[in-house]
Amino acid sequence: MPNPPYPAPARDTRPGRAGALLLAGAAALIGAGCVVPPPPGGVTVPAEAQAVDTSRPDRVVGNGTPQSCTSAAVVAAVAAGGVITFSCGPNPVTITLTATAKVVNNANARVVLDGGGLVTLSGGGQRRILYMDTCDPAQVWTTSHCQDQDTPQLTVQHLGFVDGNSTGQTYDGGGGGAIFARGGRLKIVDSQFRRNRCETTGPDIGGGAVRALSQYHGLPVYVVGSTFGGTASDGNVCSNGGALSSIGVSWEIYTSTFQHNTAVGNGANPARAGTPGGGSGGAIYLDGNTFTLLLAGTTIEDGHANEGGGAVFFVSNDRTGTMRIDSSTLRRNPSDGFETAGYPGIFYLGQGNPTVVNSTIA
Repeated sequence: MPNPPYPAPARDTRPGRAGALLLAGAAALIGAGCVVPPPPGGVTVPAEAQAVDTSRPDRVVGNGTPQSCTSAAVVAAVAAGGVITFSCGPNPVTITLTATAKVVNNANARVVLDGGGLVTLSGGGQRRILYMDTCDPAQVWTTSHCQDQDTPQLTVQHLGFVDGNSTGQTYDGGGGGAIFARGGRLKIVDSQFRRNRCETTGPDIGGGAVRALSQYHGLPVYVVGSTFGGTASDGNVCSNGGALSSIGVSWEIYTSTFQHNTAVGNGANPARAGTPGGGSGGAIYLDGNTFTLLLAGTTIEDGHANEGGGAVFFVSNDRTGTMRIDSSTLRRNPSDGFETAGYPGIFYLGQGNPTVVNSTIA
């Protein structure tokens, strides 16, 4: 069995449709700014993790027809910021971007993208879909502490992300085929991520769908009622963290589903001699020092890692990080290299053992 990545070296992070457990109609209630009752299983979604009221948008992409919902309109709206909705007609529509939509850090304190359950953004298999980085001077520095600032705050809700590809986009570590978000805050509600990808090798690059770094004051990324993957052909793929990846970032993941996500690198982290490294965290790859992971009312299944953690790879370098699995199911997530005894599909190094409540891990 390959040696697990232990101990892991310290990292330098300086500047440089709803889930099965959501109640019927919850997405509509959330979108209207209502508090949704807890879904079956006792999982309560915090108010701040729920969707943003977008009934009074700052800008609208489209004029009511599919043809009016263009890549250029999306890119311009994201650059301007504020609350953004779509008017593309009554039927589902996919907008294939010809350029990555980028948040401009001094344009607006928040950027909210609400697809109304009808809009999917596609990277066409060629580009990352959505990008925010408070430490990227090309998007304007707004503070002297870009690695810990409260804005912009990015929310995506009732929206699809497909065929994003960040391969070759390595600024600030790369990753995030659909979404890369460094700084400020990131929240994902009732959204779907399919067939997104990033680099296929590398010891610390990750997040086929989403890569998050430097969240304000260590506050968590919220993921609610969202789906990553689906069928065997819809999974998200990266060297590490087929769906999600971060360094030093906490996550609270509610009523979400991860299926068929894959970590395809090989050699682990640090990379074994003669290998390019990677291959851990089929669905989720988390590294750093003090951070937390909560999985609540969430399913992770049919993930795969060439190395460690077919479902989740969690390494807290200073052993202060914690992981809680509540009212969740993790199953059929093989780890070809290594995992923590008694926790199938999980490789965990943190404070004590993972806390498991009303959950199945098999």
